[in-house]
This record gives sequence, structure tokens and C-alpha cells, in this order.
Amino acid sequence: MAGGADGEGERLQKVLARAGIGSRRVCEDLIEDELVTVNGEIAVLGRRVHPAADVIEVDGVRIGVDPALVYYLLHKPVGVVSTADDPQGRPTVVELVAAETRVYPVGRLDVDTEGLLLLTNDGELTHRLTHPSFGVDKEYLAHVEGEPSRGALRKLRQGIELDDGITAPAKASLLEPDVIKLVIHEGRNRQVRRMCEAVGHPVRRLVRTRIGPLVDHRLKPGEWRPLVRQEVRELERATVDDG
Repeated sequence: MAGGADGEGERLQKVLARAGIGSRRVCEDLIEDELVTVNGEIAVLGRRVHPAADVIEVDGVRIGVDPALVYYLLHKPVGVVSTADDPQGRPTVVELVAAETRVYPVGRLDVDTEGLLLLTNDGELTHRLTHPSFGVDKEYLAHVEGEPSRGALRKLRQGIELDDGITAPAKASLLEPDVIKLVIHEGRNRQVRRMCEAVGHPVRRLVRTRIGPLVDHRLKPGEWRPLVRQEVRELERATVDDG
């Protein structure tokens, strides 16, 4: 039997309001307008749900109402590996976040790269953020050797032939004579470094500055914070598959 159809659980509008969707009245209006689904079915007023078990969506965007799910944004420093455990005994990103619940990094930044990294125990969101078919942008600032030409930037935008295939078209612009802003939605191993090296400008320093809608210029290397509900909803919205 699905979710709260057995008469137990919490009223749907109360759960939506607690998730920050709006007031109880606004949430009731959304339900009446048939914009809310529970486990794929259009919800009705009076529906009860189990937040930890039911999949609740508003206008096609999944709502993270499960209190067991946690989300943290970390500014990964250089020298820290993006894994939960490291056989070589190097410091890991998980050790930097004082989480009561076991979390895992969403994708990876190589040991020499710094910048924003999401850690969570939400497996579904992790899949959507890391799979290239969802097209979630990641923005990097690459401090490179030399001054890239317009031709080099054009090659980055069109796609670079690497040993594991050609890269998808990227957004590339020059912020300073030796600083490239590069936006990609793939997540290949050391991809940005390999792309820049392929056009003749090896990376000296690499910083990830944005993950989809997530930006935080105040976080310093090694600092972290939990996401607010609005940020989680924006991530969910960014990973809606329009295809």
C-alpha cells in the first residue's frame, strides 16, 4: 500500500510547509491545483504521507522532506582527497565535515584541486548531479601557464579530443590574461586539467566555484556548512531531466 494511503503518517500540506514550500494555505492550493504528486500519483487534500518513504514532487521537482537526508557544502582544500576512506592515509573530505550521519562526496575533485564539493547521503540526488545526461553545470577558474589565445578558447568551447573521447562543448572565457573560467557538465578524471593542457596551457591552480546553482564565495578552504532547504530544492530543480 502506497505511503499514507493507510490513514497513518502526516498530512501532506504540513510536510510541504515544513520543507519550506510555502505556508500551509499555499501548500493546500498547490495540492488542489494538482501540482503535487506522491509516488507518481496526483495527490488530493487529506492525503497522508510518510516523509522517509514516499517520493513527493511539486511541479515535477522532488522535495527533500526526509529528515534522514543531509547535505553539506565544503570548500575542499588542496591536499585532501575526495573519498570517504583513503588507503594511503591521506586526509579525506569526509573527515573535514563533522556530520553525525555518514555522508559521501558527490563526484570528485582531484587532490591538487580546491573548491566547492557537495557531501550527502542522498543517493538519488548524487546520481542526478554526477550523471552527464542531466547536464548540471560545474564552473572552474583555471590559473594557467601562458596567455590563452582566442583560438585556444574556441577549441575549449567546441570540444577537445582526449584519450577517452572528445569532450562536450564547454563555456570558456578569459577573466585575466592567465585565468580561464570554464563551465562543463561532464565529470571525467582530471578533465579541466587535461583540456587546458591539450590547448597548450597547463593548469597551475584550479578552483571549482559553482555546482549547478550552488555558489558560496565566503567559504574558505577547509570550511563547510549545511545547505538550507531552498538550496536543496534548487539542486533538485537543476536535475530535472527535461528529456
